[in-house]
Amino acid sequence: MESYLLDWANLLLRWVHVITAIAWVGSSFYFVFLDSSLTPPVDEDLKKQGVSGELWAVHGGGFYHPVKFAVKPPQMPDHLHWFYWESYSTWLSGFALFTVSYLWSAGTYLIDKSLMNWSSGAAIGVALSFLVVFWMLYDGICQLLGQRKNGDAMVGALVAVLVCAASWLACHWFAGRAAFLLVGAMMATAMSANVFFWIIPGQRKVVAAIKADQPVDPVHGQRGKQRSVHNTYFTLPVLFAMLSNHYSFTWSHPQNWLVLILMMLAGAAIRQFFVLRHGYKLGLQPSPAGLRAGGGCRDRQCAGLAETGCY
Repeated sequence: MESYLLDWANLLLRWVHVITAIAWVGSSFYFVFLDSSLTPPVDEDLKKQGVSGELWAVHGGGFYHPVKFAVKPPQMPDHLHWFYWESYSTWLSGFALFTVSYLWSAGTYLIDKSLMNWSSGAAIGVALSFLVVFWMLYDGICQLLGQRKNGDAMVGALVAVLVCAASWLACHWFAGRAAFLLVGAMMATAMSANVFFWIIPGQRKVVAAIKADQPVDPVHGQRGKQRSVHNTYFTLPVLFAMLSNHYSFTWSHPQNWLVLILMMLAGAAIRQFFVLRHGYKLGLQPSPAGLRAGGGCRDRQCAGLAETGCY
């Protein structure tokens, strides 16, 4: 009976997780595309209103004309749409699914005694510590180096080393399939934590300052921009880690940690390609075939991710 109930819980939680993840990734990718595709406004009235970029698009039989205000709109709307429940719902459903699928039966699915012969409690504790410790180290790196000269490059390099180290440890401590999922959950936790601790609080402070007719502290936009860009490049590596459990030849490989790292690197490069492609189609960027090392994006591309609500 327990197995039957766990199967149903696994199915329903997986369904919810996929639905919310699609909503989160879809809105995030759309805002990255939107910000990378904006062009200076042509209409003089838009310029006078403070519009810094506009986009004309056609979809579903209609025409759309989104615009972006560089600092603040002439008047704050009564209803401002926020993008955060997609992130929170994805993490909550994912953590519940990880609990049902791996932590509940840790002795079967989490532990590989040929690697580490520890108790279920110890394995669960270490697995959960991956989520917490990675976030603390990643967040510390961002706060310590993110605002320095060449900070983005230093943060990117150190975070890459951190992900590689975590991948090696996970694959040497846990069963292969669980290790891949754990690394994905670790990065997804950092993504959602970026939204919860930095992006949304920063945007709330910006909105409050605008409503109070006070100067807007640019640090909120800078921090939000940084974390938004990181989330963009984390997305496809996380998706690979989440889907890898269906393909045993990846996580059962003798050098599975290296397979995981290389596939995540490929995911980040694919994301970089599409980010550059948005600007390239408008003549704002060089060809995406020449991907730049470090996975970063130019200031023109990323300058408004936080302000647009992207995460």
